[in-house]
Amino acid sequence: MPGTRHPARVVAMGFGLVVLVGTVLLMLPAATETGEATSWSTALFTATSAVCVTGLYVVDTSAHWSTFGEVVLLGLIQIGGFGIMTLASLLGLLVTRRLGLRLQRSAQTETKSFGLGEVRRVISGVVVLSLAVEALTALVLFARFAGHYGESLGNAAYLGVFHAVSAFNNAGFALFSDSLVRYATDAWVCLPIVAALVLGGLGFPVLFEIVRHLRGRQRRWSLHTRITLGAYAVLAVLGTVAVTAIEWDNPDTLGQFGVGGKMLTGFFQGMSPRTAGFNSVDTGELQPATLLITDVLMFIGGGSAGTAGGIKVTTFALLAFVMLAEVRGEPNVHVLGRKLPREVHRQALTVVLVGVGLVFAACLALLVLTPFSLDAVLFESVSAFSTVGLSTGITGQLPTAGQLILVVLMFTGRVGPITLASALALRERTRRYDLPEERPIVG
Repeated sequence: MPGTRHPARVVAMGFGLVVLVGTVLLMLPAATETGEATSWSTALFTATSAVCVTGLYVVDTSAHWSTFGEVVLLGLIQIGGFGIMTLASLLGLLVTRRLGLRLQRSAQTETKSFGLGEVRRVISGVVVLSLAVEALTALVLFARFAGHYGESLGNAAYLGVFHAVSAFNNAGFALFSDSLVRYATDAWVCLPIVAALVLGGLGFPVLFEIVRHLRGRQRRWSLHTRITLGAYAVLAVLGTVAVTAIEWDNPDTLGQFGVGGKMLTGFFQGMSPRTAGFNSVDTGELQPATLLITDVLMFIGGGSAGTAGGIKVTTFALLAFVMLAEVRGEPNVHVLGRKLPREVHRQALTVVLVGVGLVFAACLALLVLTPFSLDAVLFESVSAFSTVGLSTGITGQLPTAGQLILVVLMFTGRVGPITLASALALRERTRRYDLPEERPIVG
């Protein structure tokens, strides 16, 4: 299986090539409003942010980029989101097939590779689901922009399509200088965007099972789907309640609205860090406690094989189950009527610790290079690694070296967890011998 021995290399090269092409296109004079060429560092940062569906930017999207530049961004976002969902789904299917056949001790090695029908089914499924959700979201936003805000039909359609694609792909790019702050209390703008970012963040495998369940073709959901939906719902509720409660009386955020506006804005700010990157209040005015909660929500992220980033809710939930079993003194970890293999414990722990290490290294480097506080630098680092796009406003003020650190962090955070998890699973092997056992002191 030469094509599947190094999935990390294939995925990284593919995304790197798209970033390179996007950088070149954004450096063209036609991509800017002024007709002047954009610097390579700005173009590279923006292209990486778009392909990695992050949403961080160093120049105002609506003011700096021309319509051509915005269309390039839209294309990069769509390619990045589609590529993530497709590649992650295929790698997940590959891992499941390989390990399943290994457990069955099948001798038919040729069936370990994908059948053409399976590849087509995954790709066509991702395309259909993506376009369907984006089209429906764009239609609602188009009606709102045209009917309520008086935008021309052409501009309303453009705004609807751009923000629908950005939302479903969890990119966080907006064509307004204040993101969605001007629409903070407009449910017809905020709720469709939340719905799109949640559907994109759940991941194709979960969406596919939900569709099959609604059609009556699948009665029992897989363990992955049940964990994803359960953890996503719990974190959504906790995040919304925490943000709303802490910011309730903050005059610079939720305090300026009535009860209904506070509830809507708190819900939006509790959901967006998972990992859409839109903001309906000034992120720089959030309380330190809210920033810390947002850091946690961003780092956890969304579902596997989706457009959201982070370590993924399944990884977080699995580690929670592992800790619960350890506290109870149970030798094995059981989740929803199933036993978790021990290798899954190690894989989840590895993904989390690698993520923590990358964020720590980037945060330390930015603290050395810039005069910004730990809160702001940590927020920026977590946002970049988790491909969220939220910022306290320091992105454009970072030196070139700092921006390049975020470029590496965005790229690694986008392709890293996917390729690392699949590589760990595909390279699993048994030892022919064991060394003598000795127990060190823990704690």
